[in-house]
Amino acid sequence: QVQLVESGGGLVQVGESLRLSCSISGSALNHVDYYGVGWFRQAPGKGREGVSCIGSNDTNTYYADSVKGRFTISRDKSNHIVYLQMDDLKPEDTATYYCAIERLYRSDDMCSGAQQHEYDFWGQGTQVTVSS
Repeated sequence: QVQLVESGGGLVQVGESLRLSCSISGSALNHVDYYGVGWFRQAPGKGREGVSCIGSNDTNTYYADSVKGRFTISRDKSNHIVYLQMDDLKPEDTATYYCAIERLYRSDDMCSGAQQHEYDFWGQGTQVTVSS
């Protein structure tokens, strides 16, 4: 089993920044050489959408068009933490943000982007509210 815990959400004004953290733990990590982590979000009344992900190699990343140039994903491999730096936040970024993990098998494997069914374990989410 793997556990994921998101943190860093909050209430901010338009144009401000937040950094979300996804802390990953669990005995299964001892048996996995590579994994990818995705960030997803769900706004009230809408479906969950993919925001960003990072693959085996930290240079293998994906961003939804709506966040390109504003959000940056990164990872602290030694501590199993994945970050989502969110800059220039907009009201449409208001949502509950979730992280999820998928097992990968090669050092250059890409993450699965917005394909939610590819991710094996999910966190409980953290709320981000952007006020205008």
